[in-house]
Amino acid sequence: MSLAYYENDASALRKPFDDPGRTLLFALDASRPYGERVAGALGVALSRHEEREFEDGEHKARPLENVRGRDVYVIHSLYGEPGMSANDKLVRLLFFIGALKDASAAQVTAVCPYLAYSRKDRRTKPRDPVGSRYVAQLFEAVAPTAWWTLDVHNLAAYQNSFRIPAEHLEARGLFVAWFADRLQDEAIVVVSPDAGGVKRADAFRASLSRALGRPVGSAFMEKRRSEGVVSGEAVVGEVGGMTAIIIDDLISSGTTLARAAAACKTLGTKRVFAAASHGLFIGAADSVLADPVLEKVLVTDAVPPFRLSPALLESRVEVLDSTPLFAEAIRRLHDGGSLVELLQS
Repeated sequence: MSLAYYENDASALRKPFDDPGRTLLFALDASRPYGERVAGALGVALSRHEEREFEDGEHKARPLENVRGRDVYVIHSLYGEPGMSANDKLVRLLFFIGALKDASAAQVTAVCPYLAYSRKDRRTKPRDPVGSRYVAQLFEAVAPTAWWTLDVHNLAAYQNSFRIPAEHLEARGLFVAWFADRLQDEAIVVVSPDAGGVKRADAFRASLSRALGRPVGSAFMEKRRSEGVVSGEAVVGEVGGMTAIIIDDLISSGTTLARAAAACKTLGTKRVFAAASHGLFIGAADSVLADPVLEKVLVTDAVPPFRLSPALLESRVEVLDSTPLFAEAIRRLHDGGSLVELLQS
């Protein structure tokens, strides 16, 4: 399967399941547009469910299909948005999984493109909470069969937090296909905005190098964070005269990205691109990303870029469709295929 598979061969995903009667696909209301695109790629319709709000702020959700003995997938992304916080979405998903289990679903797989609290994976100060572990324990209590997400902040912490099968999908192939198609004749260096992201950036560099059939350079920046203030400007690696691609898992306010882009430009890079799986774009991200130093920023649709201005989306930010990746993962699990081969392809 080529690196451009999801962009150029999506028709291969549009055949229905071999036994659609056994498998049901739900998407809670806040994630319905994303779920509909996954269902469309699989050639099935979303299963029916009900969500009700009560005057005291409580809510309920229940399936409107018979789930007894069936394999069930539930799509719900846990990012905060106006009118519904990450905490609201978290509780709704927990309760819906519990309802499915109580209704005797054979297997329940939670498909969560963006996992809230995954950045808080260790104690950085005395008596700090470890939010990523607590979230995992909450889901273990309602006992889904498996858990899937896209590009968490710290893969080792994610894998060690869950005591249920926790799969980790990656958007690297989507980004590689985009850059390989557009930067075929340019000298490229892949830059990690901090030392902690070096492994992620190096995996991307290796994949891009294979796609281009030639070497791609690597570099990383020093980064220090205290009380929310980021500092550090040194770049380790050669970036002068090259096209830089800054790789990260997430863009929040954009300050880390802007700092890395400015440092690369100061050292003589010709062009600066950036790619991150999740674009939260909080605070002053609009003005940060409008800096002409950044030529283009790529993100996936795991978190819709609803906080950005339409002008910025048209000129500076491009959103890649990650739903065919989840659709193919669901198909492979359903048909007994390999997720390892999917991620390596």
